[in-house]
Amino acid sequence: MAIIGILCVPAMIVGILAYALYRKVKVYDAFMEGAREGMVTLFKIFPALLGLIVSVGMLRASGAFEWIVRLLNPFTSMLGFPSELIPLMLMRPISGSGAMAVITDIFQNYSPDSFVGKCASVMMGSTETTFYTIAIYYGSIGITKIRHTAKAALVADFVGMIGAVVAVHLILQ
Repeated sequence: MAIIGILCVPAMIVGILAYALYRKVKVYDAFMEGAREGMVTLFKIFPALLGLIVSVGMLRASGAFEWIVRLLNPFTSMLGFPSELIPLMLMRPISGSGAMAVITDIFQNYSPDSFVGKCASVMMGSTETTFYTIAIYYGSIGITKIRHTAKAALVADFVGMIGAVVAVHLILQ
């Protein structure tokens, strides 16, 4: 079984090259054209990515997450939603690496096998880095009006987050 995993990527590369040679495609020229297009796309999306990175850094450094957690804690406690998940809930739509830092902190403080750790794991699998994804895909093709996409994606993220806690509650009972 392990040999299949080891050989999968090299076999795919050889297969693509063999097919390109069969079709008489100039492989190096096609690669260079793809790299050139990739650089153009990178320059198109760079401002949006830079804005996301700076805003995430500012939110974390300012202590805004802790303030929001304290503000929302009475409401989330009444609903049975662990307040320890609020930073993850806020970070996940913005930044995947930021969300990974939050979930690592949750695992260190509560353990992956705790209720909070299990909810965080399901939440990570049930949601998306919405703004990052919108910045990458829409930025690469020049779309600037994202309000409907952002609303729909954030609603889906919210449902995924609430659903994660409900699912873990149901499975553990």
